[in-house]
Amino acid sequence: MAEDSWQTYPIEFRGGLITNLSPLQQGINAPGSARILRNFEPSIEGGYKRILGYRKYDINIIPPYDNCVVLGDSQTGSDLEVASLYSSPEEGDVFTIEGVNGTYTITSVTYSTANKTAILYLDSALASSPANGALLTFTSTETAYPTKGVYVADDYTIVARGSSLYKTSGGGYTKISVPSYGSPLVNGASQTGGSLDIDGLNSAPKAFDVFTISGINGVYTVTSDATVVSGAATLSISPTLSSSPADDAAITFISTIRVSSYKTRFTDYNFSGVRKYAIVDGYNFPALYDGTTFTVLHNAPIDAMGAAFVIEHKNTLFFAKGSKLFFTAPYTDNDLSATSGGGIINITDNINGLKTFREQLFIFTESKIFQLSGSSIADFQLQPVTRDIGCIEPDSIQEVGSDVMFFAPDGLRLLGATDRVGDFNFANVTKVIQSEFNDLVNQSSEFCSLTVRGKSQYRLFGYNASYTKENAKGIIVTQLAEEGGSGYACSELQGIQAKVASSRYTGGTELCMFSNTDGYLYQMEYGSSFAGNDISSTFATPYLPISDPRIRKTIYKMFLYTDSISSININVTPKFDFSSTESIQPNSINLSNITESGNTIFYYGTATYGAANYAGDLDTTIISQLIGSGFTVSLLFETNDTSSPFTLDAVTLEYTNNSRR
Repeated sequence: MAEDSWQTYPIEFRGGLITNLSPLQQGINAPGSARILRNFEPSIEGGYKRILGYRKYDINIIPPYDNCVVLGDSQTGSDLEVASLYSSPEEGDVFTIEGVNGTYTITSVTYSTANKTAILYLDSALASSPANGALLTFTSTETAYPTKGVYVADDYTIVARGSSLYKTSGGGYTKISVPSYGSPLVNGASQTGGSLDIDGLNSAPKAFDVFTISGINGVYTVTSDATVVSGAATLSISPTLSSSPADDAAITFISTIRVSSYKTRFTDYNFSGVRKYAIVDGYNFPALYDGTTFTVLHNAPIDAMGAAFVIEHKNTLFFAKGSKLFFTAPYTDNDLSATSGGGIINITDNINGLKTFREQLFIFTESKIFQLSGSSIADFQLQPVTRDIGCIEPDSIQEVGSDVMFFAPDGLRLLGATDRVGDFNFANVTKVIQSEFNDLVNQSSEFCSLTVRGKSQYRLFGYNASYTKENAKGIIVTQLAEEGGSGYACSELQGIQAKVASSRYTGGTELCMFSNTDGYLYQMEYGSSFAGNDISSTFATPYLPISDPRIRKTIYKMFLYTDSISSININVTPKFDFSSTESIQPNSINLSNITESGNTIFYYGTATYGAANYAGDLDTTIISQLIGSGFTVSLLFETNDTSSPFTLDAVTLEYTNNSRR
C-alpha cells in the first residue's frame, strides 16, 4: 500500500479507569480512558503514572507483647522469667535481651493471665544473667497480631499494637503508654508482703500497671485499681516484695495496659504552644500524649469511657461514643465538666465519624450527616445536612483538596460546598468503576484510607485476613479539577495490604504510613518496589474503533510518548476486535526507552563507580512497529519489575483503512 495512504490517530491518556460503559461506547466517547488501570495513577500533570512503592519504615517489628521485661536479676540457664505481658508469647518467637549477648528462641511458655508474667523456656542457655527490668526485643513472632492504629506526628509516627502504644522515627520503638502519676515514693520502711504503701501521687494507679522499686529486685504488677487519699495509696501487688524497700525509695512505672482495645484513632491539637495528641480506642478512657507524658482521662464522665472517635474543633476536643458527643471546655483537653463549658450532645443515631471542614464540625452516622456550628456551648447549633446519605466506613473520611470524601452505601461520595450558602454537593465519584468498587466491598472485611496531598489523591484500602499481600486491593481517586465529581479520575491498587493508615505533610515532606498484621510499619510513596518485590502494573486502552467501527484497520506503527527519569521496560500487546478468539491476536512486544543498543544505563544512587555506564540517553518517545488488523484495537501495557516510576502520556497509531465489506 502506498505510504501516503497511512493515517494518524492520536490519543491523550486521560479520564482514568472507566468500566460502566459498553466497550464500544467507551472507545468512541472516552478514547483516552482505561478499561484496566492497575497500579497506575491518574496524574495531576497528565497521563497515567506507575505508582511508587513502599518500604519498611522501621526494620524492627512493632513490639507484640507490651514492654516485656526481665522479672528479677541473677537468672541463669535456659529459662527466663519475665513480666509486663498483655498476652502470652509463643513457641518459635525470637528475641534479644538488653545487655545480654545472643538471640533466643522460645521452645515453650508458662503464662500467668492474672499477673501478666511468664516463664520462657529457651533453645539455649543465657549467655549471662540479665539485669532486673532488662527489656526484651522480639525480632519475629509466630502469630500475626494486627496493628490497631497508626498516626503520623511531626517527627515520629505513633502505632497501636496489642494493648500498648509506641512511637518510632525509623530506628526502633519506644513505648508511650507509660502512666504518669506524679512523683510516687515508698511511704514507710520495713514493708513486706503483697501490698505497698506509696505517696506523691496525683492520680490513682490502675490494675495491670507495672513498676519497679529503687533498690529492690523484681518487677511488680498492680492487681487492682488503687484509691488515692491526699496523694497516698496502698497498692495490691504481685509478686510479693522480694525485700523491704527504703522509705522514700523511688517508684518507676514502666507500663499501663490499654486492655481489650479496638481500632485506635487519633487527633492532634495545640492549645498552649505544645502539640499534643488525643487517643481513643473504643474501649478505654481517652488518653493524651504530648511527646513525653501519657495521660489517661480517668476523670472524664464514665459515659466517655470507650469513645471511638476524637477530633479537635474550635479549640475544643470532641469525643464520640454511640450517639453521644462529649466535648471539653474551650482551650482545655481534660475538663469535660459542664461548669467549665464542657458538655454532651445527643445525636440520636450512632456516630460513625467526625470531620472539621470549612469551620463546621460534620458528624456522620450510617444514614445521616449533621453539622455543628458555633464555637462554644453558648452558641453551638446542630443542624442536619442530609437525612438520606451517611457514611458506613468510619476510616474512609478524608479531606481531599476542596472536598471531603467518604464511603457511602453506594460508593465514595463527596461532601463539597456549592455556590449556595449552606448547600452541599454529594457527587458519587466511583460510579464510573461501580463493579470494581463493589468487588472491593464484597471481598473486604474492613477499610482504611489516607490522602497523598502532593498528588491531590485519595486512597482507599480493603483488608481481609485471607488476602495475600500480592492480592490486597484498593482504589485511587485523583482530583483533577477544583470541585465536583466530574473532576476526579480513578484507578485500582493491588499489592498494598493496609489494615490501618495515616499520612501527614510535615517538614516539607509527605509521609504516608500503613501497617497490617505482620508487625511492621511501612512507608508508602517510597522507592520503586513493594519492600523489595516487583510492582506489577497494567494499563489497557479502550477498544478503539478509530474512524469507523465497521471498517477494518491495519495498524503499522505506534509512537508512545512517556515521561521518565530512568529506563522503561514495558510490554505492549495489541488486542483486536474486543479480544475475540476469532481474530488473530499478535504477541506482545517489549519496549524500551534506552537508545544505546546493548548498553545498560545506571543512575545515581544505584551504580558502582568504575563499573557503570552513565553515558546512555533516554527517549521520551518510544517507536515500535505493530502487526495486526481488526475493526477495533486496544493496547495492553504491562510491567512487572522494580524500575523507577514513569508516566505514559499519549500514543499515536499509524494505520490504513481497508475496504468496507
